[in-house]
Amino acid sequence: MKRRILLTGGTGFIGRNLTPLLLQQHDVILLVREQYGMGKSLPSTLQPLREQLQLVYADLRNYRLTCRAVAEAEPDVVIHLAAAGATNPFLPINEAMRHNLNGTINLMRAACERRTIERVIVGRTPGEWSSMNVYAASKAAAWNFCEMFTRTQEWPIIGAMIFQSYGYGQPTNALIPAAFEAAIRGEDFAMTAGLQRRDWVHVQDVAAGICQLVSAEIPLLTTVQLGTGKLASVADVVRTIYSVTGSQGKPLIGALPSRPGEVLEQSADVANNPDIGWEAQLDLVAGLTHYFEQLKQAAAAEH
Repeated sequence: MKRRILLTGGTGFIGRNLTPLLLQQHDVILLVREQYGMGKSLPSTLQPLREQLQLVYADLRNYRLTCRAVAEAEPDVVIHLAAAGATNPFLPINEAMRHNLNGTINLMRAACERRTIERVIVGRTPGEWSSMNVYAASKAAAWNFCEMFTRTQEWPIIGAMIFQSYGYGQPTNALIPAAFEAAIRGEDFAMTAGLQRRDWVHVQDVAAGICQLVSAEIPLLTTVQLGTGKLASVADVVRTIYSVTGSQGKPLIGALPSRPGEVLEQSADVANNPDIGWEAQLDLVAGLTHYFEQLKQAAAAEH
């Protein structure tokens, strides 16, 4: 059944990959801030889809504007991916709370109090388990409120816990695009010891999983863990990038000090996920190889 999907964070890394998939089956409304005036400044990857998209405008930190945008969108399903700090987890506390906690609460109230919403899918981070940085702690607080709203008022909220997502179009200050840039230039890449082991999941797999959650029959407050269930260290990921690119440079592992607030391991428990008809398709080598091919295609198009 075709639904009206209201998506926050649609101009972000995951949102830009999710939007085309959603459009294959649903009507999509992006909730964006006024800076995108009439869609003229939407990211280049979304510009070809502009005629298929509806835009509504609000800053989620403002409850009145958020209510107005949700009323205008008239959604059946809300997907909430907007957040501050995903690539800057030690952002100022007040900024994290305004965006990630207050913004989430405002959206939940605006959507669920209408009683016409089938469900709200809330993007989560595995960092919530330990809350070792400001970003993770603010996301954990937001989910605690989601739990409270559902348990006390039966609001239809479910979670999508997104593990270490990567892929073409990721912000350049993230580890993988930075390592690719250095490797392609044949330069050495200074990095920490890279001992942390993460569950690296390609953004296309993440987008496919969120699409499945739009109609999956699962209980309220269920959180589906969008990951591969397999771990690889940060150091091994960078080594793989240099191998895939055939770079003349090399990773300088241990050249930089490790930053605080790092959990040693984060892996999805995919065996205990509910059956939503989804599992990750790309392993790490295949995903990084695909990423490299996209980088080469983009470079060729520029010339």
